[in-house]
Amino acid sequence: MTLLEQVTPFISFIPFGILGILLFIQLYYLIFVYGKLAGYRVKSFQEATPQPPVSVIICAHNEQENIKTFLPGILEQEYPDFQVVVVNDCSTDDTEWILQDFLRQYPDKLKVVQIQEHVQLKHTKKFAVTLGIKAAKHEYLVFTDADCQPNSKLWLAEMAGAFTEDKEIVLGYSPYFRHRGFLNRLIRFETTHTAMSYLAYALKKNAYMGVGRNLAYTKSLFFKGKGFNKHMHIKSGDDDLFVNHNATRSNVNIAIHPDSFMHSVPKDTWKSYYKQKARHSGASVLYKSRHKRMLATQLVTAVLFYLALLASILLLPSFWYVPLAAYLLRLLVQYIIFSNIYRKLEVRDLLLWLPFLDLFYYFYICINGLFNRKKKQTSWK
Repeated sequence: MTLLEQVTPFISFIPFGILGILLFIQLYYLIFVYGKLAGYRVKSFQEATPQPPVSVIICAHNEQENIKTFLPGILEQEYPDFQVVVVNDCSTDDTEWILQDFLRQYPDKLKVVQIQEHVQLKHTKKFAVTLGIKAAKHEYLVFTDADCQPNSKLWLAEMAGAFTEDKEIVLGYSPYFRHRGFLNRLIRFETTHTAMSYLAYALKKNAYMGVGRNLAYTKSLFFKGKGFNKHMHIKSGDDDLFVNHNATRSNVNIAIHPDSFMHSVPKDTWKSYYKQKARHSGASVLYKSRHKRMLATQLVTAVLFYLALLASILLLPSFWYVPLAAYLLRLLVQYIIFSNIYRKLEVRDLLLWLPFLDLFYYFYICINGLFNRKKKQTSWK
C-alpha cells in the first residue's frame, strides 16, 4: 500500500483538525486573556490619598440638549479640587448660550473654550481636545463626552484616585444606556466585549487602547508624547491611538468600580452605528504591529471557528456531534468566564443572548472592518 493510499482515509477529517486548532486558539483568549479580568478583584480608589487636583475635559459640537442634561452631573461631583473645561467646537446650535448659563451658576468650576469656524481652516476633534488640554490648569486630566452621565457623584474620585503608584493613564469603563431592541443589545455587547479586551490586556501589562468617554492621563504625558502628532491626519483616535502609542508595561491602571462607570447615549439606527464602527476601524490601522496581530488573530479565528463548524457539518454530516461538542465547549467556557466579567460590568442581562450576539458580532465587525479600514473619515465624531 502506497503512502497516498494510507493517508487518503484521513484527508476527509482535515476539517476536524482545523476546527480543533481554531478551538484551541479561542480557548486561549477566553481563559488566559479574558480570564485575567474575570479573576480581577475590583478596587475602589475613592479613598485614595492624596486626591490630586483634576481637570475634566469635554469637547462639544452641537450638543445643546446633552449639555443641559448631563453637564450638571459632572459639575456636581463630590471631589475636593477640580475644574471642568468644555470646548465648544464650532457649534451652530445654542450650545454657546447654554454654557454661558452654566458659567453663571458654576463660575469657580467651569471654564469654556470657544472655537469659531474658519472658512479656510478645517480641523478635527483632536484640535479641540488639544485646546482643552492647554486650557486645563491641572496636571491630571479626565476625559468624557457631552452625551455621558456618571454613574455616581464619586465617578471623579474613582478615576482620579486610580493615579496611584506613578500611573500616567487610567482606563475607565463606559457602558451604553440600556434600551429595547436587538440593536441596543448588540451595541452594548460590542462595547462590553471591547472593554473586556482592553481592560484584560491592561491587566496583562499590554494596554493597547481606551475609550474617550471615560479616560484619564497626565498633561505631562500628553506633551512628552507630542500629543496627537503621530495620527493627526485621521479624525478618530484621540483616545485609543493616544493610549496605544503612550502606554507602557507600568504606567497604566484600570478603574472599574461601579461608581467609576460613565454611561453614554447609544446610537439608535443601524446607519449611525455602522458609521461609528467604520470610524473606529479607521483608527485601528495605526495600532502598534503587535497589537494589530493579536487583535486580528482573535477576531479572524473566531470567524473561522464558526465557518469551520459549518464546513464540518456539511462535509462530514455523520459526525455532527464533533462540531457540536466543539461549539458547546467554547460556549461553556464563555459562560463561565463572561458571567464573572458581566457581573463586574453590570450587564448580566446580555448572558441570555450570548450565543446569538457572539455570532452576529464577529461577522458584523469583520465585514465592517474590511470595508472601512482605509476609508477616509469625514465626520467630527
